[in-house]
Amino acid sequence: MKKQLLALCTSLGLLLTACSGTPAAPQAAQPAPATSASEAPAAPAAPTEKAEIMVSAAASLTDALNELKSTFEADNPGITVSYNFGSSGKLAQQIGQGAPSDVFLSASAKDMNGLEEKQLITKDTRQDFTKNELVLITGASSSVTIDSFEKLTDASLKHIAVGEPETVPAGRYAKEVMDTLKISDSVKDRLVYGSDVRQVLTFVESGNAEVGIVYASDALISKNVKVLATANSDWHNPIVYPGAVVAASEHADAAKTFLSYLTSDKGKEILKKYGFQ
Repeated sequence: MKKQLLALCTSLGLLLTACSGTPAAPQAAQPAPATSASEAPAAPAAPTEKAEIMVSAAASLTDALNELKSTFEADNPGITVSYNFGSSGKLAQQIGQGAPSDVFLSASAKDMNGLEEKQLITKDTRQDFTKNELVLITGASSSVTIDSFEKLTDASLKHIAVGEPETVPAGRYAKEVMDTLKISDSVKDRLVYGSDVRQVLTFVESGNAEVGIVYASDALISKNVKVLATANSDWHNPIVYPGAVVAASEHADAAKTFLSYLTSDKGKEILKKYGFQ
């Protein structure tokens, strides 16, 4: 009887073991199917840095730079350009007083030199980017017929428009011409001073002055004046236009890009179109 009971218990234990089974080992996580390069999502493009730069530029550059703005911004979509035009001397004063500016384009080396001496420009960015000539003009329908700067002493000329020599490079060059020709004393009481070279041009266009002394580039853009004579380059200091990045610029890289564009083939072509050399 005991043997039968033992056998029955043994059989029951084996049966229970068989029913319960052995727990399955946990399956390892399967790697995600590989995605081909063509199916992989593209990484988001790095956003283009936006920069708005202020260019302080000599008034004589107005028309050329306005055209250059559109081509520059098209070729450099992350950068927008604003201009502050005026006489180079006044612009230099503004920069010296802390006025915001990223690039200075001067119509004379003297005004740029002053900023460089005060370490207000980044010296290694300075470069001469163009040249100009000084011309004597009169209104397109004027009866004035003089053909040389020496003849500015003609008594029939009551008003001779020039830039203010202290702040306007064109006026400074005009004074050098008159000093060289020794006619300054003869004409000083008939001089009408403009705040920049474009105002001098306006004086002659409007007939408020019979003649005026401006750059060749200014005379070229106006249909209301004609050129009477061109000054000999030996009569004045070289008319060169230096440009540089302002030391306080918060967008120095964009400012350098603008200067490089100005001296590129595209920049030179536009400057030449407007009478610069």
